[in-house]
Amino acid sequence: MQRVYKINYLPLAEEDLHSIIDYVLMDDPEYAIKLLEKFDESIDRLSEFPYLGTIPRDNYLAQMNYRILIVESYLVFYVFINDTIEIRRIISGKRRYDYLF
Repeated sequence: MQRVYKINYLPLAEEDLHSIIDYVLMDDPEYAIKLLEKFDESIDRLSEFPYLGTIPRDNYLAQMNYRILIVESYLVFYVFINDTIEIRRIISGKRRYDYLF
């Protein structure tokens, strides 16, 4: 039997996700629903495979044990701490992110 880990969203990550979905909803409500489902499916997979995401190239983030899960053109930044996957930020892959952390 495979171990299942808890997933916890920090408030900032929840805000990021809501902002992304709200923005997409304005242009394409159908795609917004599909995108939200993709986020849910991809992030849920982390509960069984916490090391699924890649290690960031940024040295600071790598030293802080961040991992990045790519969902469509978005980056989900998370850490795996004490049997919990902590979702910290979700941003567009087109955005610079070094100032966010």
